[in-house]
Amino acid sequence: MNFIESILPNAASIPDEFLEATIETLYMTLWTAGLGFVLGLGLGVWLVLTQPKGLKANAAVYGVLDKFVNIFRSIPFVIMIALLVNITRLIAGTSIGTTAVIVPLVVATVPFYARQIQNALVEVNPGVIEAAQAMGLSTGDIVFRVYLKEALPSIIRVSALSIINVIGLTAMAGTIGGGGLGNLAITRGYNRFQTDVTIISTIIILIIVFISQAIADRLVKKVEH
Repeated sequence: MNFIESILPNAASIPDEFLEATIETLYMTLWTAGLGFVLGLGLGVWLVLTQPKGLKANAAVYGVLDKFVNIFRSIPFVIMIALLVNITRLIAGTSIGTTAVIVPLVVATVPFYARQIQNALVEVNPGVIEAAQAMGLSTGDIVFRVYLKEALPSIIRVSALSIINVIGLTAMAGTIGGGGLGNLAITRGYNRFQTDVTIISTIIILIIVFISQAIADRLVKKVEH
């Protein structure tokens, strides 16, 4: 313990703050992933259904959805937080804190995840879709029993990628009052020149990322066999 304190004096003195910051990061990540993935999955499915030659091809609807995804994916997250400050305050009652930052996190995650889902679903063999149509399956049945089932490994992979992206966004949110490990790394590590705090915060974030990726890899192997 004395050795750790000698090389990480500042980090070793605030274990409770690291625990709280880690919980805040997981809180933001899980809520954002849950809400963002449900909305993003739905949007991604609609992009596939309404795209040219889709089961419900509709150029107008697809054009609107496609532009929505492109526009919101292009907005830097820090600017997104500023743009949504009034909406965030309306929904969360405040524009600062871990709960408040979930609003812009979800808005940033949905279009990113939707595009990933679209890319995963379009990889499904068109012949399988045609066979399902020939069997008289409804659009809903084709979505759940063909698209989502056939693309499940790819969906898991893009979900892991999106979770890692969310973790990165939570760290960015922390720099402007969102809480979590990003906030700790900046307020204690950077602003107070406590480099060891920044290093440990980064290591914890990397551990969360590695665990997320490991779980996804295991799930992919399970569904592919």
